[in-house]
Amino acid sequence: MFEERLLEKVDICNEIVADCRNELYLNMRFLDVALYSLRQEPSMELARTATDGNVLKYNPEYLMELYRLGNVPVNRCYLHSIFHCLFGHVWNQRGMEDRQLWNLTCDIAVESVIDSLPYRCLRNPSKPYRRAVYQGLEKNVPVLNAEGIFYLLKKAQPDMRVVARMIQEFTVDEHFLWKPQEKERSAPMEQQNRWQDIREKMETELDLFSKEAAEDSRGLKEQLRVENRQRYDYRRFLRKFCVLKEEMQVDLDSFDYIFYHYGMELYGNMPLIEHLETREVQKIEDFVIVIDTSMSCKASLVQKFLQETYSILSQSESFTRRFCVHIVQCDERVQSDIVIENGSQLQEYMEHFQIQGMGGTDFRPAFAYVNTLLARKAFHKLRGLIYFTDGYGTFPLKKPHYDTAFVFFREDYLDVDVPPWAIKLVLGENDFS
Repeated sequence: MFEERLLEKVDICNEIVADCRNELYLNMRFLDVALYSLRQEPSMELARTATDGNVLKYNPEYLMELYRLGNVPVNRCYLHSIFHCLFGHVWNQRGMEDRQLWNLTCDIAVESVIDSLPYRCLRNPSKPYRRAVYQGLEKNVPVLNAEGIFYLLKKAQPDMRVVARMIQEFTVDEHFLWKPQEKERSAPMEQQNRWQDIREKMETELDLFSKEAAEDSRGLKEQLRVENRQRYDYRRFLRKFCVLKEEMQVDLDSFDYIFYHYGMELYGNMPLIEHLETREVQKIEDFVIVIDTSMSCKASLVQKFLQETYSILSQSESFTRRFCVHIVQCDERVQSDIVIENGSQLQEYMEHFQIQGMGGTDFRPAFAYVNTLLARKAFHKLRGLIYFTDGYGTFPLKKPHYDTAFVFFREDYLDVDVPPWAIKLVLGENDFS
């Protein structure tokens, strides 16, 4: 008897989800693939709903109770889980210490998008508390994505009562099925790649084919653009400015112990192969770091960038015996140029680093200055230039004769179009770990 009742409830819930999907699709056709990418599965272990990117699990009693309140709560609940998958929250879980705050910021990010969508099937009476939270966050986070909100709240360290009030307001589903990023396996990675593909196609459709929908869904489009940005390993990126060098040292990696052992057994004391006496390593030679020291570039972000760059460059194997790194501070004019030729100079510079400038922003003086250094043959071979900035400045019109990368920090980032000859690198705190 109990099983028959449960099956009956499951059938009702399947119809509820089907009606929800159809109504959302009729209003937002650009969500077509995403809406039908989760299969539903009943679970009496849940209090609400939960997803792992593949399955939407739900408590039948909860879903039916939600439907009794109307179709809008069901639509919002279902779309809430879809957006968690679209924005990659499911595969970007934090450690136990930050997990509660991360779950909250993901919910705020998703609800802010849903609240911004002008469709009757999602419309809830506007709540003053929600509006106040969104307005407070938007003063410091240009796009209300989960990572931006997370770092803002973590830095602010709000009172636990404030956090509890926000959790009560924004929690819609359960997150215990989310997978920590460092423990991903092949199946979660396939799901993650599938949702990334859906996200990229959706952004393209909003850009090219659904201009009216894109205007109505501006918050969603901005979050898609943020999540679709290519992620970078900053350490790997710095290797672009390295050259391959041979050094006089034993190369144990290329040594074959099988031939060595066979020769010693066959001839007694004559190995068939010996260690190579030279080794190829990636070494940094000459490049330029330019730091934007204008008023719009935060000193704390500059410090983070320099600390990470220092930790990479100060490794013993990073430098050739002869290298030349110019660290230039520039706002609307070049303020200082410090030449670093060894690790101890780099350490001393970091210990006594002070920002100079705080004027307007203009990228051209730094490039003109580097060109004068090239004319004076100050470099053995200039590998490239890294420009750390917030992006609000005038770019040079002509392509320089060396590789150039503009580095932006995600905490203070709005999308900026760099010239086609430049590399654009957007980093966050996770990329500095």
